[in-house]
Amino acid sequence: MADEGFKRKLTAILSADAVEYSRMMRSDEDSTIRTLTKYRSAMSSLIQKFRGHVVDATGDNLLAEFTSVADAVNCAVEVQRELAERNTELLAERRMQFRIGVNLGDVVEEEGRIYGDGVNIAARMEGLAVAGGICISGSVYDSVESRLGLEYEFLGEQEVKNIDKPVRAYRVLSFPGAAAHRVVQAKEVIGKKWRKLAVAVAAALVVIAGAIIWNSYLRPPSVEKASVEKMAFPLPDKPSIAVLPFVNMSGDPEQEYFSDGFTEDVITTISKIPDLFVISRQSTFTYKGKPVKVQTVAEDLGVRYVLEGSIQKSGDKLRVTVQLIDAIKGHHLWSERYDRKFEDLFQLKEDIILKVANELLVELVTGDYLREIVSVTDDPEPWQTKNLAAWETYWLAMKAYRRYRKEDNARARDLFTKALELDPNWYLPLIFIGWTHQGDARHGWSESRKKSFEQAVEIAHKVITIYDQSATAHQLLGNIQLMKREYEKANSYYEKALNLNPNAAYTQAGMGTVLTYLVKPKEAIMHYKKAMRLSPFYPAWYLSRLGVCYHLTGQYEKAI
Repeated sequence: MADEGFKRKLTAILSADAVEYSRMMRSDEDSTIRTLTKYRSAMSSLIQKFRGHVVDATGDNLLAEFTSVADAVNCAVEVQRELAERNTELLAERRMQFRIGVNLGDVVEEEGRIYGDGVNIAARMEGLAVAGGICISGSVYDSVESRLGLEYEFLGEQEVKNIDKPVRAYRVLSFPGAAAHRVVQAKEVIGKKWRKLAVAVAAALVVIAGAIIWNSYLRPPSVEKASVEKMAFPLPDKPSIAVLPFVNMSGDPEQEYFSDGFTEDVITTISKIPDLFVISRQSTFTYKGKPVKVQTVAEDLGVRYVLEGSIQKSGDKLRVTVQLIDAIKGHHLWSERYDRKFEDLFQLKEDIILKVANELLVELVTGDYLREIVSVTDDPEPWQTKNLAAWETYWLAMKAYRRYRKEDNARARDLFTKALELDPNWYLPLIFIGWTHQGDARHGWSESRKKSFEQAVEIAHKVITIYDQSATAHQLLGNIQLMKREYEKANSYYEKALNLNPNAAYTQAGMGTVLTYLVKPKEAIMHYKKAMRLSPFYPAWYLSRLGVCYHLTGQYEKAI
């Protein structure tokens, strides 16, 4: 017999929880409570607008229910966009992100509160979401899959405590073709009503409706315009671009090397195009994992264009979404989603790079010239590979190499060696084996510094014999000569490296160091400033060495 006061019903449940709330409270309790109060108020307002109501809000949790599952998902999307916008106004350590889970299920209601499996599954979905993201159950997905103009990523079947059968889970993407969790200016809530009206009119006015549907459903949302006046640096006199780290959509943190490697390949290749100004990966990767507005990126780095995307590898399947944005005009030049086989990775990368270059340069360079730079033919250049296993192993090695520790340097060398074994004709793994030996010599990580130097020199010369266009090999030799105090020789190698890749910030700074030791501080200052422009989030040593140069030229206030 049912207990008096209990009522069962089918409802859509939204569960939200703040990320790292305990850490934030320990750091600054007052500020955290103020932020939580403001954010919870904003969430409650949006819940009301989407015809839902807050059931419970204790601590950093919030539970709401909706009679319409579509309203629940739309509300979740708008909440995450609203909070992401608000977070851009806070210091990084004070930004508060929420995970949101949505489920459609049976609940028991008692005195205004709800309980049961439906709530438990919503909480489980919330736990699967990434910071700033949304995860929905299979019952929600089945209801909204083709109704909301959103995209979804299947996360597999998930075990839920006290639930007999696994529950399907899906990640919600912000809008068609969007990279996950990138901040896009939120559409006004009233816009949703207008889209419904447009669809109704479509039956009578097919041509007009087609345009309305394009504007409302298919065209990516506009972004807030960047202000040239607010930019940290003057815009270059050539097309300028920042490539943000592609988001890893696999759900597996161990796959980060794959999305990072894809991003770096894109940056490295377009950096070879002399008619473009390309921000270095050292600066763009500072945005990795953060919800950030394109407007902010453009103003921070002083660029007009921003490329962003996401990449998901699942077995032999690959999905890549990418979009190129003109931050000053506040609109998308181009966006695309690619579903390819993993074996098509290199052709896909070529297609994306060619499209980006053509959009930015138009007639400045010819298609044949671009294709010569990026093409992966049946007989690729020594700096390229068509061996997928070698490519993956190389980027795993780079992940270890960039930790700059003795044990990681050794592991990186082993992985570079394995990549080279998989493709003996690919010079990149070979040259970075040389860099690991240089690292051993520089930091005293090997038994014999002399032997490590000799191995690095031998490898660098071997690479140049194979492929004289390797800027990385010339820079390695320049570094070694610098450490041996052979400054004129170091200068010669660095000049060659910069001629091959003038967009390399680290190489520009290295040349500044060489010129400092040659007591040419005015020229050194020029190179340090170029390095700092190419990498606005530069390492501290750029400043210390620039200070030395200002001291040498008698500019003591600047030096200080």
